[in-house]
Amino acid sequence: MPTVQDPVAASTTGPPNVQRLKANSVGLAGVVFMALATAAPITAMTGNLPVIVGGGSGTHAPAAFLFVTVVLTVFTVGYVSMARHITTAGAFYGFVSHGLGRVVGMASGLLAVLAYVVFEASIVGIFAYFAQQAFAAQFGLHWAWQVFALAMLAVTAVLSYFDLEVASKVLGVFLVGEVVMLVLLAGSVLAHGGGPAGLQVGTLNPTGAFAGVNAGVGLFFCFWSWIGFESTAMYGEESRNPKRIIPRATLLAVLVLGVLYTFVTWMVLSGNGPAAALTVANGANPLDLFLAPAQTYLGHWAVTAFQWLMCTSAFACGMAFHQCASRYLYAIGREGFLHPALGRTHPRHGSPHVASFAQTAIALAVVGGFWAAGQDPYVSLYTLTAILGTLALLVVQTLCSFAVIVYFRRNHPESRHWFRTFTAPLLGGLGMLAAIVLLVVNLDTAAGAASKIFFFKLIPWIVAAVFAGGIALALYMRARHPEKYEVMGRLVVEDSQERNA
Repeated sequence: MPTVQDPVAASTTGPPNVQRLKANSVGLAGVVFMALATAAPITAMTGNLPVIVGGGSGTHAPAAFLFVTVVLTVFTVGYVSMARHITTAGAFYGFVSHGLGRVVGMASGLLAVLAYVVFEASIVGIFAYFAQQAFAAQFGLHWAWQVFALAMLAVTAVLSYFDLEVASKVLGVFLVGEVVMLVLLAGSVLAHGGGPAGLQVGTLNPTGAFAGVNAGVGLFFCFWSWIGFESTAMYGEESRNPKRIIPRATLLAVLVLGVLYTFVTWMVLSGNGPAAALTVANGANPLDLFLAPAQTYLGHWAVTAFQWLMCTSAFACGMAFHQCASRYLYAIGREGFLHPALGRTHPRHGSPHVASFAQTAIALAVVGGFWAAGQDPYVSLYTLTAILGTLALLVVQTLCSFAVIVYFRRNHPESRHWFRTFTAPLLGGLGMLAAIVLLVVNLDTAAGAASKIFFFKLIPWIVAAVFAGGIALALYMRARHPEKYEVMGRLVVEDSQERNA
């Protein structure tokens, strides 16, 4: 059986044998499906666009999505340059460790764990809200949101017990359905020449990205709509020929989402009409931004389909985030941190089943905490945990961008390039820093009604505490357990280049 090695530490401590994830589980399509499902296009659109239009970029929302597409594409150029040389389930954890050192790497790894752990709980909240609405509208059943939340956690735990191929097929089916519906809606508006005011081409003007009632809030929610695209690198150990598949899948995910989001947003604004879109987005039923044009241009069947696809999209998103969190817990656990049992894989399925069950328990605890506090699944659970996770992940992405620059200054001179390994990651890092500033400055507005909850005030402090805790853990290991410190964030798959079956 091939091993996972640390190319730096192997010469001094010997290559550590660890339990491996199942190789060759997914190809290019499977990895792209996982990334797109994590971003959850229909959930991102229905959940975020009303906020972007109503309280952020206004009628300039398409321009905001276009701008963020460019920023994230530039970031991805540097990100995938790293992925061509480092294959590890830890992704950001491994990348930052190789570039900026083990101390910052561990701090980044724990922040990434925090982000993906709470993202699953966040999506459970919006799934429960969507499912509650759909069952009431379609069947007249008024079940408590907790029923749907617990059902989602249970099904996700079962599906994640098997290898990645099972999860990717389930997510692929759900993803195709939601993308088809969004394209049908947007395409029908385009075919009719737009709504009452025609096609609003001016909304695509890039300069509009910084216009609107509160452009900062708009741009932040645009960034949040892409969260999950970077998860491609986590599946390198389980994909076929990851040195080629992961970079391609990541760029594809960013560009596909960018084109889809920009086109759908443009058509939704055109279908409603700019003035009406602003009114609806700030009204009692902001989902009518989508449901009204769906009824007008496609018929009532499309409204019903939208309601169910919002549920399946949220479920697919939550399961994809579960996979991400499990692999981060597994990556840290196999190095002997947190608990070594997290680093075990299933003898038959090759899945990180222990880390997966641990993630289910954590998500259940987070959901249970909001449940016990009597909080709303959408206003509080979804919003606050999404903000917490996004802030944590933006910090990690910023560090990763600068890690790329440092890594290639020290390693692989044959791969250095003025744009791919310096300019692109530099611009990407600065773009991520700008996104962090936008979020912090507009934190109250982004949280909305949930800003009055005590947990909201803890968000920046939680991120700071986890980052500081990662630094403290790394320094402790360096002083007391140097043999463990040597492999911190450095376990990579040596045989990955040859995996092309």
